[in-house]
Amino acid sequence: MDKVPMTTGGYAALEQELKTRQQEERPRIIQAISEARQHGDLSENAEYHAAKESQSLNEGRIAEVEDKLSRAEVIDVSKLSGSTIKFGATVDLIDEDTDEEKTFQIVGETEADVKLGKVSISSPTARALIGKKVGDTVEVNTPGGGKSYEVTKVSFR
Repeated sequence: MDKVPMTTGGYAALEQELKTRQQEERPRIIQAISEARQHGDLSENAEYHAAKESQSLNEGRIAEVEDKLSRAEVIDVSKLSGSTIKFGATVDLIDEDTDEEKTFQIVGETEADVKLGKVSISSPTARALIGKKVGDTVEVNTPGGGKSYEVTKVSFR
């Protein structure tokens, strides 16, 4: 079983999702199935089939989240330091083609959200950044083509 690296915030978010799915979604779906059963013939009851499908999806996600939590390797980013980019680092970059400034935090796969500046440790961008320092130039092969960045700051917050 491979460990799943994640920040303390990512772990807390998964715990919250699990709690919501078990304590709110599960009872709501059970109630929907119960109500749909009361409508009679189950073979032609669309509400019943939709509720059962919803139940299946919810239980599958619960199992997936429980698995990730059980394999989690929680890393407290606030206790990290150094000048080299590694998991949990927040990195300020300048796009060498457009002079646009970007900030990324390298996080676990479950908490990645590029719109929020969080890139997965397994993404091409994070893999290119790992081990670099301020002043280094990084070449990243992205699905949209090659990008060249200069590292301007490395912090752990």
